[in-house]
Amino acid sequence: MWTVEFTVALVLVLAAGTAVAVANARMRRVPHPQGLSGRGLPLLDTAFLAGGPARVADTALVRMQQEGRVIVSRAGTVTVTDSYPRDAVEAALIDAAGPARQIQVDALRRAVARSAAVQDIGNRLADRGLMRRPDRHRAVVVARRFLGLALAATVVLGVVAMVSWATRTFSDRYDGAPPIFPFAALLVLGIVLMVTTRPDRSRITPAGRRQLSLMKDGTPWRPHDVAAPAAALLLLGALALDGTEELEDEELRAALAARQVAASTSFGSSSSCSGPVTWCGSGDSGSGSSSGSCGSSSCGSSSGSCGSSSSSCGSSGSSCSSGSSCGSSCGGGGGCSS
Repeated sequence: MWTVEFTVALVLVLAAGTAVAVANARMRRVPHPQGLSGRGLPLLDTAFLAGGPARVADTALVRMQQEGRVIVSRAGTVTVTDSYPRDAVEAALIDAAGPARQIQVDALRRAVARSAAVQDIGNRLADRGLMRRPDRHRAVVVARRFLGLALAATVVLGVVAMVSWATRTFSDRYDGAPPIFPFAALLVLGIVLMVTTRPDRSRITPAGRRQLSLMKDGTPWRPHDVAAPAAALLLLGALALDGTEELEDEELRAALAARQVAASTSFGSSSSCSGPVTWCGSGDSGSGSSSGSCGSSSCGSSSGSCGSSSSSCGSSGSSCSSGSSCGSSCGGGGGCSS
Protein backbone atom coordinates (compact mmCIF):
# COMPACT_ATOMS: atom_id res chain seq x y z
CA MET A 1 0.00 0.00 0.00
CA TRP A 2 1.04 3.58 -0.61
CA THR A 3 -0.67 5.15 2.40
CA VAL A 4 2.63 5.72 4.23
CA GLU A 5 4.15 7.68 1.36
CA PHE A 6 0.98 9.71 0.92
CA THR A 7 0.72 10.46 4.63
CA VAL A 8 4.29 11.77 4.69
CA ALA A 9 3.69 13.93 1.63
CA LEU A 10 0.41 15.23 3.05
CA VAL A 11 2.06 16.23 6.34
CA LEU A 12 4.91 17.99 4.53
CA VAL A 13 2.65 19.95 2.20
CA LEU A 14 0.17 20.92 4.92
CA ALA A 15 2.93 22.04 7.30
CA ALA A 16 4.74 24.08 4.64
CA GLY A 17 1.46 25.46 3.31
CA THR A 18 0.43 26.58 6.78
CA ALA A 19 3.78 28.31 7.25
CA VAL A 20 3.36 30.12 3.91
CA ALA A 21 -0.18 31.22 4.73
CA VAL A 22 0.81 32.52 8.16
CA ALA A 23 3.89 34.36 6.84
CA ASN A 24 1.90 35.87 3.98
CA ALA A 25 -0.86 37.07 6.30
CA ARG A 26 1.71 38.58 8.65
CA MET A 27 3.45 40.40 5.80
CA ARG A 28 0.18 41.89 4.55
CA ARG A 29 -1.13 42.87 7.96
CA VAL A 30 -1.61 46.62 8.43
CA PRO A 31 -1.52 47.50 12.17
CA HIS A 32 -2.49 51.17 11.79
CA PRO A 33 -4.33 51.83 8.53
CA GLN A 34 -4.85 55.55 7.93
CA GLY A 35 -5.83 55.76 4.30
CA LEU A 36 -4.19 58.05 1.79
CA SER A 37 -3.22 61.57 2.77
CA GLY A 38 -4.77 64.25 0.59
CA ARG A 39 -2.00 66.72 1.41
CA GLY A 40 0.68 64.14 0.96
CA LEU A 41 3.04 62.67 3.52
CA PRO A 42 5.60 64.57 5.60
CA LEU A 43 8.77 65.40 3.70
CA LEU A 44 11.04 62.66 5.05
CA ASP A 45 8.27 60.04 4.92
CA THR A 46 7.82 60.91 1.26
CA ALA A 47 11.55 60.60 0.63
CA PHE A 48 11.59 57.16 2.26
CA LEU A 49 8.57 55.93 0.33
CA ALA A 50 9.91 57.20 -3.00
CA GLY A 51 13.60 56.43 -2.61
CA GLY A 52 14.36 54.56 0.60
CA PRO A 53 16.68 55.38 3.51
CA ALA A 54 19.37 56.95 1.30
CA ARG A 55 16.84 59.40 -0.12
CA VAL A 56 15.91 60.43 3.43
CA ALA A 57 19.56 61.14 4.20
CA ASP A 58 19.95 63.18 1.02
CA THR A 59 16.75 65.13 1.66
CA ALA A 60 17.70 65.98 5.23
CA LEU A 61 21.17 67.02 4.08
CA VAL A 62 19.85 69.25 1.29
CA ARG A 63 17.30 70.83 3.61
CA MET A 64 20.04 71.75 6.07
CA GLN A 65 22.24 72.96 3.21
CA GLN A 66 19.45 75.18 1.89
CA GLU A 67 19.06 76.66 5.36
CA GLY A 68 22.80 77.36 5.61
CA ARG A 69 23.31 74.87 8.41
CA VAL A 70 25.72 72.60 6.55
CA ILE A 71 28.24 73.17 3.78
CA VAL A 72 28.79 70.53 1.09
CA SER A 73 31.91 70.82 -1.04
CA ARG A 74 32.16 69.53 -4.58
CA ALA A 75 34.66 66.96 -3.29
CA GLY A 76 31.90 65.52 -1.13
CA THR A 77 32.93 66.82 2.29
CA VAL A 78 30.04 67.82 4.55
CA THR A 79 30.71 70.42 7.24
CA VAL A 80 28.03 70.97 9.89
CA THR A 81 27.77 74.62 10.92
CA ASP A 82 24.67 74.32 13.13
CA SER A 83 24.80 71.57 15.74
CA TYR A 84 21.21 72.03 16.95
CA PRO A 85 18.92 69.46 15.28
CA ARG A 86 15.28 70.14 14.51
CA ASP A 87 14.22 66.51 14.31
CA ALA A 88 15.55 63.00 14.96
CA VAL A 89 16.99 62.57 11.46
CA GLU A 90 18.95 65.81 11.72
CA ALA A 91 20.22 64.64 15.10
CA ALA A 92 21.47 61.44 13.46
CA LEU A 93 23.14 63.50 10.73
CA ILE A 94 24.90 65.77 13.21
CA ASP A 95 25.98 62.79 15.33
CA ALA A 96 27.38 61.10 12.22
CA ALA A 97 29.57 64.14 11.53
CA GLY A 98 31.31 63.56 14.86
CA PRO A 99 33.15 66.07 17.05
CA ALA A 100 34.99 67.50 14.06
CA ARG A 101 31.65 68.26 12.40
CA GLN A 102 33.03 67.01 9.07
CA ILE A 103 32.38 63.80 7.16
CA GLN A 104 32.28 62.51 3.59
CA VAL A 105 28.88 62.35 1.91
CA ASP A 106 28.94 58.58 1.35
CA ALA A 107 29.81 57.86 4.99
CA LEU A 108 27.19 60.35 6.13
CA ARG A 109 24.48 58.81 3.95
CA ARG A 110 25.32 55.34 5.21
CA ALA A 111 25.27 56.39 8.87
CA VAL A 112 22.05 58.39 8.60
CA ALA A 113 20.26 55.74 6.55
CA ARG A 114 21.09 53.12 9.17
CA SER A 115 20.08 55.33 12.08
CA ALA A 116 17.13 54.45 14.28
CA ALA A 117 15.37 57.67 13.28
CA VAL A 118 15.32 56.73 9.59
CA GLN A 119 14.49 53.11 10.28
CA ASP A 120 11.49 54.28 12.32
CA ILE A 121 10.17 56.08 9.25
CA GLY A 122 10.09 52.81 7.33
CA ASN A 123 8.34 51.10 10.22
CA ARG A 124 5.77 53.88 10.35
CA LEU A 125 5.05 53.62 6.63
CA ALA A 126 4.71 49.84 6.94
CA ASP A 127 2.33 50.19 9.89
CA ARG A 128 -0.03 52.31 7.83
CA GLY A 129 0.11 49.93 4.87
CA LEU A 130 2.23 51.92 2.42
CA MET A 131 5.28 49.63 2.49
CA ARG A 132 6.07 46.01 3.29
CA ARG A 133 8.64 45.05 5.88
CA PRO A 134 11.62 43.26 4.30
CA ASP A 135 11.97 40.79 7.17
CA ARG A 136 8.36 39.68 6.75
CA HIS A 137 8.80 39.53 3.00
CA ARG A 138 11.82 37.29 3.49
CA ALA A 139 9.83 35.09 5.84
CA VAL A 140 7.32 34.51 3.02
CA VAL A 141 10.14 33.72 0.58
CA VAL A 142 11.69 31.21 2.99
CA ALA A 143 8.33 29.56 3.70
CA ARG A 144 7.66 29.27 -0.03
CA ARG A 145 11.02 27.57 -0.48
CA PHE A 146 10.04 25.00 2.11
CA LEU A 147 6.74 24.50 0.30
CA GLY A 148 8.66 23.97 -2.93
CA LEU A 149 10.79 21.33 -1.22
CA ALA A 150 7.64 19.71 0.13
CA LEU A 151 6.19 19.56 -3.39
CA ALA A 152 9.43 18.05 -4.70
CA ALA A 153 9.26 15.45 -1.94
CA THR A 154 5.65 14.78 -2.92
CA VAL A 155 6.72 14.06 -6.48
CA VAL A 156 9.44 11.66 -5.30
CA LEU A 157 7.10 9.90 -2.88
CA GLY A 158 4.46 9.71 -5.60
CA VAL A 159 6.91 8.06 -7.98
CA VAL A 160 7.95 5.59 -5.26
CA ALA A 161 4.31 4.82 -4.53
CA MET A 162 3.52 4.31 -8.23
CA VAL A 163 6.50 2.00 -8.72
CA SER A 164 5.51 0.03 -5.64
CA TRP A 165 1.92 -0.22 -6.84
CA ALA A 166 2.92 -1.19 -10.38
CA THR A 167 5.23 -3.98 -9.22
CA ARG A 168 2.59 -5.73 -7.16
CA THR A 169 0.81 -8.82 -8.44
CA PHE A 170 -2.07 -8.31 -10.85
CA SER A 171 -4.73 -9.18 -8.31
CA ASP A 172 -3.21 -7.00 -5.58
CA ARG A 173 -2.64 -4.09 -7.97
CA TYR A 174 -6.28 -3.74 -8.84
CA ASP A 175 -7.48 -4.42 -5.36
CA GLY A 176 -7.16 -0.63 -4.69
CA ALA A 177 -7.02 2.63 -6.65
CA PRO A 178 -3.66 3.77 -8.13
CA PRO A 179 -1.87 6.41 -6.07
CA ILE A 180 -1.48 8.90 -8.90
CA PHE A 181 -4.75 10.70 -8.20
CA PRO A 182 -4.27 11.59 -4.51
CA PHE A 183 -0.66 12.63 -5.12
CA ALA A 184 -1.73 14.73 -8.10
CA ALA A 185 -4.43 16.42 -6.01
CA LEU A 186 -1.84 17.20 -3.34
CA LEU A 187 0.49 18.70 -5.94
CA VAL A 188 -2.30 20.86 -7.37
CA LEU A 189 -3.12 22.11 -3.87
CA GLY A 190 0.50 23.07 -3.26
CA ILE A 191 0.88 24.76 -6.65
CA VAL A 192 -2.27 26.82 -6.11
CA LEU A 193 -0.91 27.92 -2.75
CA MET A 194 2.43 28.87 -4.33
CA VAL A 195 0.69 30.96 -6.99
CA THR A 196 -1.70 32.74 -4.64
CA THR A 197 1.00 33.66 -2.10
CA ARG A 198 3.59 34.93 -4.56
CA PRO A 199 4.85 38.20 -3.01
CA ASP A 200 5.26 41.40 -4.95
CA ARG A 201 8.92 42.19 -5.63
CA SER A 202 8.32 45.87 -4.91
CA ARG A 203 8.55 46.99 -1.33
CA ILE A 204 5.85 49.57 -1.91
CA THR A 205 2.28 48.35 -1.54
CA PRO A 206 -0.49 49.27 -4.00
CA ALA A 207 -1.66 51.86 -1.47
CA GLY A 208 1.86 53.31 -1.34
CA ARG A 209 1.99 53.53 -5.12
CA ARG A 210 -1.36 55.30 -5.18
CA GLN A 211 -0.11 57.75 -2.56
CA LEU A 212 2.96 58.58 -4.65
CA SER A 213 0.82 58.91 -7.76
CA LEU A 214 -1.44 61.41 -5.99
CA MET A 215 1.56 63.47 -4.95
CA LYS A 216 3.16 63.44 -8.40
CA ASP A 217 0.03 64.23 -10.40
CA GLY A 218 -1.08 67.80 -10.91
CA THR A 219 0.83 70.78 -9.54
CA PRO A 220 4.34 70.28 -8.09
CA TRP A 221 4.05 68.88 -4.58
CA ARG A 222 5.21 70.95 -1.61
CA PRO A 223 5.81 69.42 1.84
CA HIS A 224 3.35 70.77 4.38
CA ASP A 225 5.52 70.10 7.42
CA VAL A 226 8.45 72.35 6.43
CA ALA A 227 8.60 76.10 6.93
CA ALA A 228 10.60 77.54 4.04
CA PRO A 229 10.24 79.84 1.03
CA ALA A 230 8.15 78.54 -1.85
CA ALA A 231 11.18 77.87 -4.04
CA ALA A 232 12.85 75.81 -1.33
CA LEU A 233 9.64 73.82 -0.75
CA LEU A 234 9.41 73.02 -4.45
CA LEU A 235 13.06 71.91 -4.47
CA LEU A 236 12.65 69.69 -1.41
CA GLY A 237 9.42 68.21 -2.73
CA ALA A 238 11.01 67.37 -6.08
CA LEU A 239 14.08 65.95 -4.34
CA ALA A 240 12.02 63.72 -2.05
CA LEU A 241 9.89 62.40 -4.91
CA ASP A 242 12.39 62.20 -7.76
CA GLY A 243 15.90 62.29 -6.35
CA THR A 244 18.97 64.45 -6.72
CA GLU A 245 18.53 64.98 -10.46
CA GLU A 246 16.15 67.78 -9.51
CA LEU A 247 18.91 69.76 -7.78
CA GLU A 248 20.03 72.93 -9.56
CA ASP A 249 23.15 73.31 -7.41
CA GLU A 250 25.70 71.58 -9.63
CA GLU A 251 28.33 71.18 -6.90
CA LEU A 252 25.84 69.65 -4.49
CA ARG A 253 24.38 67.39 -7.16
CA ALA A 254 27.85 66.25 -8.19
CA ALA A 255 28.83 65.56 -4.60
CA LEU A 256 25.73 63.47 -3.99
CA ALA A 257 25.53 61.73 -7.35
CA ALA A 258 29.18 60.67 -7.34
CA ARG A 259 28.59 58.58 -4.27
CA GLN A 260 25.25 57.00 -5.00
CA VAL A 261 25.14 53.30 -5.67
CA ALA A 262 22.95 51.71 -8.31
CA ALA A 263 19.27 51.63 -7.49
CA SER A 264 16.89 48.72 -7.51
CA THR A 265 13.19 48.37 -6.89
CA SER A 266 13.12 44.75 -5.87
CA PHE A 267 13.52 42.80 -2.71
CA GLY A 268 15.63 40.15 -4.20
CA SER A 269 18.98 41.43 -5.33
CA SER A 270 22.13 40.54 -3.55
CA SER A 271 23.86 42.49 -0.86
CA SER A 272 26.76 42.28 1.49
CA CYS A 273 24.95 44.34 4.09
CA SER A 274 24.82 43.06 7.57
CA GLY A 275 23.85 44.28 10.97
CA PRO A 276 20.80 45.09 13.02
CA VAL A 277 19.33 47.66 10.66
CA THR A 278 15.90 46.89 9.33
CA TRP A 279 15.42 49.00 6.21
CA CYS A 280 18.17 49.42 3.69
CA GLY A 281 18.66 48.93 0.02
CA SER A 282 20.63 50.84 -2.38
CA GLY A 283 20.52 53.92 -4.21
CA ASP A 284 18.27 56.62 -5.21
CA SER A 285 16.35 55.50 -8.19
CA GLY A 286 13.97 58.37 -8.43
CA SER A 287 11.45 56.00 -9.89
CA GLY A 288 9.06 56.04 -7.02
CA SER A 289 9.46 52.43 -6.24
CA SER A 290 11.75 52.76 -3.26
CA SER A 291 14.63 50.47 -3.08
CA GLY A 292 15.45 51.55 0.40
CA SER A 293 19.12 52.09 0.15
CA CYS A 294 21.42 52.62 3.02
CA GLY A 295 23.33 54.75 0.68
CA SER A 296 26.69 53.12 0.49
CA SER A 297 28.54 50.72 -1.69
CA SER A 298 29.15 48.62 1.37
CA CYS A 299 25.48 47.94 1.39
CA GLY A 300 25.95 45.93 -1.64
CA SER A 301 25.26 46.77 -5.20
CA SER A 302 21.90 47.61 -6.55
CA SER A 303 19.44 46.13 -4.19
CA GLY A 304 16.31 46.48 -2.34
CA SER A 305 16.67 44.51 0.73
CA CYS A 306 19.54 43.88 2.89
CA GLY A 307 19.62 40.31 3.44
CA SER A 308 19.62 39.75 -0.14
CA SER A 309 20.35 43.03 -1.60
CA SER A 310 17.14 44.39 -1.56
CA SER A 311 19.00 45.65 1.43
CA SER A 312 17.88 47.03 2.96
CA CYS A 313 21.32 46.34 4.76
CA GLY A 314 21.58 43.17 6.46
CA SER A 315 18.35 41.67 5.86
CA SER A 316 15.96 44.16 4.04
CA GLY A 317 14.18 42.91 6.82
CA SER A 318 11.77 44.68 7.99
CA SER A 319 11.64 45.96 5.30
CA CYS A 320 17.22 45.59 4.26
CA SER A 321 16.53 42.67 2.35
CA SER A 322 15.60 43.47 -1.08
CA GLY A 323 17.91 45.92 -1.53
CA SER A 324 15.80 46.74 1.44
CA SER A 325 16.52 47.03 4.51
CA CYS A 326 19.91 47.24 6.01
CA GLY A 327 20.53 44.50 8.34
CA SER A 328 17.35 42.86 7.97
CA SER A 329 12.46 46.35 4.52
CA CYS A 330 14.49 47.33 2.89
CA GLY A 331 13.39 47.80 3.66
CA GLY A 332 10.74 47.90 3.04
CA GLY A 333 10.98 48.69 4.45
CA GLY A 334 9.75 48.35 4.64
CA GLY A 335 10.76 47.87 4.86
CA CYS A 336 15.81 45.79 1.54
CA SER A 337 10.22 46.77 0.29
CA SER A 338 6.33 46.41 -0.77
